[in-house]
Amino acid sequence: MDFKSFNLNPRIAAGVEAAGFTEPTPIQAQSIPKIMQHRDVMGLAQTGTGKTAAFGLPILHQLMKGKRGHVRALIVAPTRELAEQINEAIIQLGKESGLRSVTVYGGVGMNPQVTKLKRGVEIVVACPGRLLDHIKQGTIDLSKVDVLVLDEADRMFDMGFLPDIRRIIKCLPAQRQTLLFSATMPKEIRHLAQEVLNNPETIQVDTIAPPVTVSHALYPVPQHLKTDLLLQLLEHTSTDSVLVFTRTKHRAKRLGEKLAKSGYRAASLQGNLSQSRRQAALDGFRDGSFQILVATDIAARGIDVSQVSHVINFDIPDTAEAYIHRIGRTGRAARSGDAFTMVCHEDGLMVRTIERALGSQLEQRRVDGFDYNVAAPKRTVQPSQRPKRSGQQNRPQGNKTRSGAGNRSGGGKQRQSQR
Repeated sequence: MDFKSFNLNPRIAAGVEAAGFTEPTPIQAQSIPKIMQHRDVMGLAQTGTGKTAAFGLPILHQLMKGKRGHVRALIVAPTRELAEQINEAIIQLGKESGLRSVTVYGGVGMNPQVTKLKRGVEIVVACPGRLLDHIKQGTIDLSKVDVLVLDEADRMFDMGFLPDIRRIIKCLPAQRQTLLFSATMPKEIRHLAQEVLNNPETIQVDTIAPPVTVSHALYPVPQHLKTDLLLQLLEHTSTDSVLVFTRTKHRAKRLGEKLAKSGYRAASLQGNLSQSRRQAALDGFRDGSFQILVATDIAARGIDVSQVSHVINFDIPDTAEAYIHRIGRTGRAARSGDAFTMVCHEDGLMVRTIERALGSQLEQRRVDGFDYNVAAPKRTVQPSQRPKRSGQQNRPQGNKTRSGAGNRSGGGKQRQSQR
């Protein structure tokens, strides 16, 4: 099968050819015909499977007919980076179409977005919070939306956006096509799908299997020696682009700074950055200005860099699905890639969960010459600067390292600033 078999509008087909697309991926091959038949679709596919083109191409094809200047396609994504990535793909694939698109997200001024909306666009790629801002202020008209796309629905649930999604849907025409894409299907997303999809076609593609071109390895190490081991790994491993995952944004920031001070071209991607700095970090990683990008799961969602040679889990992820998401950034397009995961004694249960999901035991490695027996530095407990409430006791400090200090997440869900 090739893209010609879809009988796309010639102007859209020209964009496909210019982008160098030849053979559709499985999610594209199954989704595009159904979407072109105006069916609602629930697509289950992990990162790196070509989801954006799977819904982007049939939407562009459908929008070639009908009036211009009205918002007719609304694509909702959880993060600014993913919204930008989707919009870039839409622009590339539709560059011969004359169709116009705009991204709508927080962290930047509303006025430029309002100006573009007033000029008239057919496609809006938005994050939920800022989209609701426009709806409340009457700066966007969604009354003529023909198709709604909810991309990375599971991540929107993780980030606490489902109430916003439901508010947005109430502002849309009841008669529309709805497409929902998700890498995993927790019960909350199943409930949402039942609410918003009408007799959907369910398409499932490799929701758990990682790329076969990825080599996995575990590196057992005490928590306090992780940074030193990472530096040793980088020194003794031939790498191209390296994506390092941490559990918290504070750790991502500190680790990025440490790598930069150690002479590496490194940057961090985390929620506290301004939009311009976030974009600069992403662009620098894509063009090779930065060899290493340190990121959290949420900040990295949607990163599309085909040359990633290594994914390093500085902190093991919380779920097997998150592990698949992370390592899906390497080994793409038939290239080989490596996934290294640093594990502490308390990570044993999650290691076994990941191994069950992968269907194989992960190799454990040690770095020759590395001293694993260095004792953890003693910590001086500083008295709290905040007055204690009556009856409040000092909390035990446990064995947390400095890299974990300041993490207020406590394992709970945080409302993100990705509006």
